[in-house]
Amino acid sequence: MSPSSRPARRLVPLLLLAVWLVCGAALGPYAGKLGEVATNDQAAFLPRSAESTRVVEAQEAFRQDETLPAVVVWTAEEGTADAAMRRSATEALASLEGAPGTVGAASPALPAEDGRALQGVVQLRPDLGERLPDVLAAVREAADRVPGATAHLAGPAATQADLSDAFAGIDGLLLAVALATVLLILLLVYRSVLLPLVVITGAVLALGLACAVVYALADRDVVRVDGQVQGILSILVIGAATDYALLLTARYREELAGQADRFAAMKAALRRSTGPVVASAATVALGLLALLFSDLTNNRALGPVGAIGIVCAVLSALTFLPAVLVLLGRAAYWPARPGPAAGSDSAGRGLWPRVAALVDRAPRKVWAATLAGLLACAAFAPGLVSKGVPLDEIFVNDAPSVTAQAVLGEHFPGGSGNPAVVIADAGRVKEVTAAAAATDGVDSAVPATASGRPGAGNR
Repeated sequence: MSPSSRPARRLVPLLLLAVWLVCGAALGPYAGKLGEVATNDQAAFLPRSAESTRVVEAQEAFRQDETLPAVVVWTAEEGTADAAMRRSATEALASLEGAPGTVGAASPALPAEDGRALQGVVQLRPDLGERLPDVLAAVREAADRVPGATAHLAGPAATQADLSDAFAGIDGLLLAVALATVLLILLLVYRSVLLPLVVITGAVLALGLACAVVYALADRDVVRVDGQVQGILSILVIGAATDYALLLTARYREELAGQADRFAAMKAALRRSTGPVVASAATVALGLLALLFSDLTNNRALGPVGAIGIVCAVLSALTFLPAVLVLLGRAAYWPARPGPAAGSDSAGRGLWPRVAALVDRAPRKVWAATLAGLLACAAFAPGLVSKGVPLDEIFVNDAPSVTAQAVLGEHFPGGSGNPAVVIADAGRVKEVTAAAAATDGVDSAVPATASGRPGAGNR
């Protein structure tokens, strides 16, 4: 290679590096904007064929004004909830009419059968978002004005606020933990200062590109994003990009140990790594796309979004990483030095060379033993019982809405905060209501009005 051609060889990796850095600066902010196009409706976590999903869809025809109910529960500090306490609670609820975030008039305070508690419902706007805690604080302030009673906030609004608080910043926390774990592993494996930073940078750039692509598609309703998909995407891209980077960096180190020309070493490393990396990525992407056949909407959403993340991880591993490695050369592994190439006297030392030798000597025995172990573990699958997670087990720490729901269940019927909904023929409303009320475990059943709220009406 003539000296005049050496600057030209540096031009390609420099251009690749510049393109990725510009893309990272321009597209990186989209990682924090996915929440703007996320959809977290209840039907997303239900099977498409489930009866409850069909009810959620059918309820849209009954809703003129969507609301988010907040259930206020008062328990008497001493004795029973007398008439004076009930009047005070009703006045407290009435004072919220017209308050920011509320919809319509609140219900009056209703006594429990045991006489020791009161209950009222305040309808809130469903699009409050980050303002929901402030609106609930105003509701609690009004509820606390009832003398001789302790107020609690339950119902969907209180639960949503506690969930938002519990998941606040969780994407950033997951990303930070993932990056710290990968950084630690790379430091232990390579004992290098620069290489872990290069790999982490490539993974972050791949994540920024994936988030930008997903944001653009979700904004046009091509793909669907929810909180669960958003969190999994970060871990998936970071893990995949790091995995592919480990293979390429190992190959490059082997080639550097056998030849002095870093560009020739990278060319050989890419030739030996591209096939396995692309094959692995294709397997993962196709596996993710198989989620399109899932009966759960959020699982189906994860399929194409995850496949996009895998493609971005491959692009970063096969373009950004080689460009940086070839520019750094042996300095990428400093202070460690590239070890002997495969086939040297020390190539068989260590755990993984011995594992590789074992697989090479007896491949059938290895896969048969592995299959037997997997089948033994899979034998426990029929014992898996998945019935969902109750509200009191969702939160690690005590949440106010969980405590309030427990108080509500202690004094009122179990469905007071979130009643079951029955969709039936309007012409047989009396028969359906009577049949529902006669069902074991049902405390009461009332028809809904045209507004969708329980009460006397013909719907």
